[in-house]
Amino acid sequence: MAEAPGGPTALAEEAQPAPPEAHTSELSSDDRAGHLSFCTKLCYGIGGVPNQVASSATAFYLQLFLLDVAQIPAAQVSLVLFGGKVSGAAADPVAGFFINRSRRTGSGRLMPWVLGCTPFVALAYFFLWFLPPFTSLRGLWYMTFYCLFQALATFFQVPYTALTMLLTPSPRERDSATAYRMTMEMAGTLMGATIHGLIVSPAHEPHRCEKAALPPGSVSPDAMRLYSIAAAVIALTYPVCTSLLHLGVKEKPDPSSPASGQGLSFLAGLVLTVRHPPFLKLVVSFLFISAAIQVEQSYLVLFCTHASRLHDHVQRLVLTILVSAVLSTPLWEWILQRFGKKTSAFGICVMVPFAILLAAVPTAPVAYVVAFVSGVSIAVSMLLPWSMLPDVVDDFQLQHQHGPGLETIFYSSYVFFTKLSGAGALGISTLSLEFTGYKAGACEQAEEVVVTLKVLIGAVPTCMILTGLCILLVSPTPKVPSQDPSRQLSLRRRTSYSLA
Repeated sequence: MAEAPGGPTALAEEAQPAPPEAHTSELSSDDRAGHLSFCTKLCYGIGGVPNQVASSATAFYLQLFLLDVAQIPAAQVSLVLFGGKVSGAAADPVAGFFINRSRRTGSGRLMPWVLGCTPFVALAYFFLWFLPPFTSLRGLWYMTFYCLFQALATFFQVPYTALTMLLTPSPRERDSATAYRMTMEMAGTLMGATIHGLIVSPAHEPHRCEKAALPPGSVSPDAMRLYSIAAAVIALTYPVCTSLLHLGVKEKPDPSSPASGQGLSFLAGLVLTVRHPPFLKLVVSFLFISAAIQVEQSYLVLFCTHASRLHDHVQRLVLTILVSAVLSTPLWEWILQRFGKKTSAFGICVMVPFAILLAAVPTAPVAYVVAFVSGVSIAVSMLLPWSMLPDVVDDFQLQHQHGPGLETIFYSSYVFFTKLSGAGALGISTLSLEFTGYKAGACEQAEEVVVTLKVLIGAVPTCMILTGLCILLVSPTPKVPSQDPSRQLSLRRRTSYSLA
């Protein structure tokens, strides 16, 4: 699944963990004093829906829109996707830097950033799917608004994620609020691909060319109208959900704010983290795995449209992947605890033979089996790194004794590198379509394009997943001594993954 913008950030949840004895003596009193109502938790969870809805829609349908509706050359699409991903990656540490240094206002320190970004990210998302009247500079138009959307969505997600630590002093209530957030974000992931797909599906019917009888290079007015409607519907989720977040959630004063900014800088901390062998091996392995997942997602719709007779099944296949991923997440959480993390990693490679089978036998029954298995593998590929990072952080702190706060640099740098890997993978793979003669807007593509799509849906993800797993499995497991449960919860509260 495509990576949602934002995620773990340089700012994310930087409260310092209490000593074990203090936590034990004050836990019950904190829980009573910091109790969050159901309405507060629900409104907080709703605040995370817009980014997941938008990210899910762009992950599955943006590439198809740029190639077949906007009809910009594949080389320009490659630049658009690469530039947008890089923009989102660069915005993550920048957002953490500026928001960490912002002052508290009447609405709090983090909430004004969420509220201020909302109208701009909604507009950027709408114009990302808007077809301008000119043709010569369309590539620049979509590059501009995709970069704006990725950057603004990151500036939206950073303070929203960090808001967890300022809801209540109770760790148990924070964990409960995080559970509400994850549940609502999963629902948003399903909503985004489903709503967008249902609205725009008539624009990609198998016999649309015969019905429209348009000259080459022309764009169907129906396609323009349908994509604009879908963009408007999803863009509206930003002001609606943010309003509910603001009305239902009150940000508490940050007790650690006087100490903010006293630790290592992001760059200094980054140098330390990348020199830590367990972290380096974890990052490199999931650079390959996350890039493979993004390639699989991005080319599924194109493969069904141009390399198989699965046009009518695109929406149901996407929904099957997402439902399978959501439903299998609790199962993988249990497997992680019961059998260990490296054993669970083998679940990622389950999709490998099925992806190859889909490329060789692109029939509907095979496609649905592949979609279900892919969802199961995607779930563990999203969950596993966030369960392994706390162990790596603990191992680092045992060796270096830099004090609390460096874990945020681990999480933000991991997100930074995985976004860059996704940018490179999508950019290079889209460029390969240009070299094989992909014709934007054409109803039928050359045989070379069909073969390339089969390679991108089967062989490329397979090689990348196997490479990443080999690196992950041969690396030694960090030896972390048993810790106080409160410390483990404090680290795990910093994790945030998205199925979109």
